[in-house]
Amino acid sequence: MNRPLLPMLRRLRGWRLNVALVTGTVSGALLIVALMDLLLNRTITADYLLTGLVASGLVAPAALGLLDRVLTETYGRDRALLNDSRLRTEGRLAMAIDVTQIVLWELDINTRRLIYDESQLASLGIFPHEALDTLEGWIDHVHPEDRAPLIARIEQGLAPGARPFDFEYRLVDAAGGTHWIHTRARVSSRAASGAPLLALGTSMNITARKRTEEALRASETRARELAVLLRLMCDNVPDLIWAKDPDRRYLFANKALCGRLLNAADTEEPVGRTDDYFADRERSRHPDDPQWHAFGPIASPAGASPLVTHSTAIFEATGTVQGQPLVLEIHEAPFYDASGTVIGTVGSARDVTERKRAEEQLHLAASVFTHAREGIMITAADGAIIDVNDAFTRITGYTRDEVLGRNPRMLNSGIQDRSFFVAMWKELVATGRWSGEVWNRRCGGEIYAALQTISAVPGKDGRPRHYVALFSDITRVKEQERQLERSAHYDALTGLPNRLLLGDRLRQAMAQADRHATQLAVAYLDLDGFKTVNDVHGHDVGDRLLVAVSARMREALREADTFARLGGDEFVAVLPDLGDAGGSEALLGRVLAAAASPIEVDGNALQVSASLGVTYYPQGEGVDADHLLRQADQAMYEAKLAGRNCYHVFDADHDRDVRGRHANLERMRQALARGEFELHYQPKVNLATGTVVGVEALIRWRYPAQGLLPPIDFLPIVEGHPLDVDIGEWVLARALEDLAAWRAAGLRLEVSVNVSPYHLQRKDFVERLQAILAAHPEAEAAALKLEVLETSAFADLERVTTIMAGCRALGVRFALDDFGTGYSSLTYLRRLPVEEIKMDRSFVQDMLEDDDDLAIVTGVLGLARAFQREPIAEGVESVAHGAALLKLGCPLVQGFGIAEPMPAAEIADWVRAWPADPCWRELATRPAQVVSLR
Repeated sequence: MNRPLLPMLRRLRGWRLNVALVTGTVSGALLIVALMDLLLNRTITADYLLTGLVASGLVAPAALGLLDRVLTETYGRDRALLNDSRLRTEGRLAMAIDVTQIVLWELDINTRRLIYDESQLASLGIFPHEALDTLEGWIDHVHPEDRAPLIARIEQGLAPGARPFDFEYRLVDAAGGTHWIHTRARVSSRAASGAPLLALGTSMNITARKRTEEALRASETRARELAVLLRLMCDNVPDLIWAKDPDRRYLFANKALCGRLLNAADTEEPVGRTDDYFADRERSRHPDDPQWHAFGPIASPAGASPLVTHSTAIFEATGTVQGQPLVLEIHEAPFYDASGTVIGTVGSARDVTERKRAEEQLHLAASVFTHAREGIMITAADGAIIDVNDAFTRITGYTRDEVLGRNPRMLNSGIQDRSFFVAMWKELVATGRWSGEVWNRRCGGEIYAALQTISAVPGKDGRPRHYVALFSDITRVKEQERQLERSAHYDALTGLPNRLLLGDRLRQAMAQADRHATQLAVAYLDLDGFKTVNDVHGHDVGDRLLVAVSARMREALREADTFARLGGDEFVAVLPDLGDAGGSEALLGRVLAAAASPIEVDGNALQVSASLGVTYYPQGEGVDADHLLRQADQAMYEAKLAGRNCYHVFDADHDRDVRGRHANLERMRQALARGEFELHYQPKVNLATGTVVGVEALIRWRYPAQGLLPPIDFLPIVEGHPLDVDIGEWVLARALEDLAAWRAAGLRLEVSVNVSPYHLQRKDFVERLQAILAAHPEAEAAALKLEVLETSAFADLERVTTIMAGCRALGVRFALDDFGTGYSSLTYLRRLPVEEIKMDRSFVQDMLEDDDDLAIVTGVLGLARAFQREPIAEGVESVAHGAALLKLGCPLVQGFGIAEPMPAAEIADWVRAWPADPCWRELATRPAQVVSLR
């Protein structure tokens, strides 16, 4: 115990202090112990009590009053015991002061002398050699900025009636270091006049606390600034940004979200509310418009919520907001509290509506060119690349900017040696053209095969000025060839057993059925509508559809069953171990259901069905595997005739009757012989000149029991049948007869006749056409135009081109009908000898309301002009249709808006009486222009 403190401590009892003087951080445990001792033992309480009060820095009036009473009572009973207790108390007090690092001091007001324990000064940043024993000396260590406030505060505290006073200030040590000090003091003795004599107080170093407070204030300031910055950033981006609690209530929403989706008044309105609140409010404002707000809550799919998966969910949401379509690309992630518990989600959404619409428009507009995949590269005479098209980039991976000015050698794969290119250039120089297969390298290093044609473009001097390379990526074809060579038993496309493996398994199944006296079924399956998918969407989509459908049908069968692909869209299933014929019904039903299930390919929901023929083994008479396949094939054909999407069971006895019951074909054959077919004609007009330029012959069947039937009701029956040719030749002959009659009446028109794919590709088509023309010499061949569907030209391009060339030699011309609905290729359009392109009515009818159809019509017209083909538009149903087509530069049209098909006898009167709309002639004087629907 430091001796200067002892007199001060002894005076505590005599001063009878009324007020607490000390504050600090020491525990009040000693105070509690002292009070417990007083209540229980009535002894030595003063030691614990005094130590607890002083060590904790609290000497309150009530506590010192209690101290006074306890000391008085204790001294009255046992002074000797008090002396011992006092010594122990002083020791404990000294220990408490050391532990709490509180400096206890006393100030003599008159002498200005300070009494304190020098060893405690280190806690204040003042060391013994710096110690001063006067108030002025102490104040000299106070930071200059704090001296005046400190002196003023001391003077206030010494005034009569002043309460205990405390203040915070800075001490500066000898090294210049600054320490924050908290001092609490009270006048402990006054003269009779009230003048202060002594002051008692405590001081504590609070520098660490000050630093902590300053750091906290700085952190809070940064947090506030960051929050403002974050809000500013979020409110100035176009993306929708939010935070939600686990109940999907908004905690935060930026301006874009409030304005674009919620229609909220401000960014505070969503807080505490859900998406449903705003959706219901919007719908209530527009009760008569269900599409005003048809957008669900922004929430990830069931089971994929970040609240469940603890990971980021990425998804799209689609609907209408404020009457406008909206597509959002959404990212949503969980956020956590300090314990790692998910307490909500944060998310952002990007409005991709326009991007999606543009993608869809581009897809629709490009449907005409779906399989025009040829890349084009143009070089200067020295070989430097000067231009490439988009297909080049798609195939090679190089962008236009990456290849301009470079030599095509950059694509060299190294597979062909130098002699290959020497021979290529030798032929190119000699003939101006080279065609062949070449292996090139894509930008990413991948090798691909190309079917390439290089043509020299000569200048005025006859020397090559440019070279144009037209190439197609045939890597897939080459890979398929390789797979076919490698695989002898499995279909390369679907991975199913092929015909060879099917025959082996069928023979094994037949042998097993004989051994175990069980039955097996052979089902021959053909997809309905697959050809249409190929024609409309292309073979790539068709192949993927085949793979998907075949996989589903295979899954519908048992593991022991064999499911094989014969080729095209034909499949065979072998179902062994059947107890009886009825055991296959459930299996066949599952196969049909699997085939008819919609499948999405490239964003297109495609659906086909299956016609299935079934035969069983063993039978009453001996059959082999080939017989079973033929029987199932025949039964499949019957299923198609029965309406498709069903199965037909082959029965040997019944089959003889089936072959004689092709009632529809026979009835049509009879109708042809009886003259029940007739032709109606739909005029084709030139809007620019107001003249009728021709008619299209359309067959009708005047069926005695049903009246006049359109071709859609009966022509599909004869598709691919010899009767198709008979009917086609009748149409040609009848059209020429009517043409001759019109010519004789002074009416000069051309007549268009539709020719089926099956009819056109007959080997003797040209000879038969020549004979029909010869039988009608009054009808000029030049007035006859044959309309062929674009799909009919692609089965065998070389063959069709040869046939069409033979017809043109007779003077007959060709039109490509329903252009844009089938398998379109620039190569085919370039090679087919057609003079006219007929746009399908499905595009023309909706072009005034549908920007996509308008874009397709515009594209087809541009394509027609590029290939120097005459365009004609079908489906013109109004004056507005005609006006729009005239603006686009397409004066040749036909459709119900001009005239419905009519008998030949009515054509002449109609032609003479037809009035062209005046607005058409006015528009005809203007140049072609871009038409907008807006």
